[in-house]
Amino acid sequence: MRDKIWLYLLCLAEIGTMLVLLNYSAVLPIIKQEWGLTNTEAGLIYSAYQVGYIILVIILSTLTDYVDAKKIYVVSALWAGLAGLAFALFADSFMSGLILRCLTGFGLAGTYMPGLKMVSAKFSPERRGWAIGLYVGAFSLGTALSLLFSGILTGLFTWRTAIFVTSLGPIAGGLIAAFALESVPPLRAGKKKGAFRQVFANRPALLVMIGYAAHMWEMFGMRGWIVAFFAAAMVGRNMDMATATSYGAVFSAVIILAGGFSTALAGALSDRFGRVRTIQAIMFSSAACSLLFGWIRPWPAVLVILISLVYGFLVTAESSVLSTSVTELVPFEYLGSAMAVQSFVGWTAAAIAPAAFGMVLDLTNPAALVGALGYTPQWGPAFFILGLGALIGPPAVGLARKISGFEYR
Repeated sequence: MRDKIWLYLLCLAEIGTMLVLLNYSAVLPIIKQEWGLTNTEAGLIYSAYQVGYIILVIILSTLTDYVDAKKIYVVSALWAGLAGLAFALFADSFMSGLILRCLTGFGLAGTYMPGLKMVSAKFSPERRGWAIGLYVGAFSLGTALSLLFSGILTGLFTWRTAIFVTSLGPIAGGLIAAFALESVPPLRAGKKKGAFRQVFANRPALLVMIGYAAHMWEMFGMRGWIVAFFAAAMVGRNMDMATATSYGAVFSAVIILAGGFSTALAGALSDRFGRVRTIQAIMFSSAACSLLFGWIRPWPAVLVILISLVYGFLVTAESSVLSTSVTELVPFEYLGSAMAVQSFVGWTAAAIAPAAFGMVLDLTNPAALVGALGYTPQWGPAFFILGLGALIGPPAVGLARKISGFEYR
């Protein structure tokens, strides 16, 4: 029971730290219009958060093999909140927005994976799928609330108010972690020789990481632009941009919230039916949604919402199972190093996807047409490239099972 309470508190802290993750995405259409950005520039600002994460994640995740992960978590959460407040107060152009979002991403590097390492240390393999599923579900819940609160606050006040208020979340999360969580020291102290060599020699784990990168490509490409997609759909139905953006953020929050439930369910299913089977079934279904989704903008609103809910449920679901698989394929004393590599590979894909999405939007939507309509009409090709990336995942994890010779569980 004590372990469950610890996990719930960590999940609560994680929800707080995630409130800055998609607050920019929630107000992207307004900022794009206010700052005169192209789709490519708007996508690059979103990607800057993931780039900030990538810059530090190797160092901070590896440090969890040597020092208490809780200390890293607390400092990083507070940093994320302060950087988010700076964006709300000072960002006013492409370059300032790019830099401040990158600095905000530093905070995620020291919270998400160190938190995952703490969960892995606390729970046995028999309960780990459920525990990690709950933790990843908190990640999804926090990102959904990031969109929801940002959308509501933008509708009531301004986008700067929305960014400011949601940036208080990581500060609250850091305080919860500091005062309510027990420490989880590393398994053994001291220098471990060849940690990264051990990780790179582990072919099954590397293949699962490729699957994780395919998952992150699809999920963050979708999350980065889903509000803008809904805003375009509503402006195309004669709604003004500010109102459309606010409603789009709220709709998107509900869709991402569906993914929060799916990760816990997928984790439990993988405990019963095996990691690989669960991953493959989900990723094929999610990829099919991506290949279809961009073309449905002019469809009846009820159909768009129903398909969106299915998409949101599936695009997140396998995340917990992929991470659990890595924890079972790598010895615990090298797990921090393995998570560093996993994060670097996965979040590199997450950083490239939104920018690539924006470039495809620019290439397939002539500026004159967008200016005449007042919104971006063509979304099919951009979502299509997300689906193509996702299709790399199922064969990668299938090959990992073949090489390793077992179903991880």
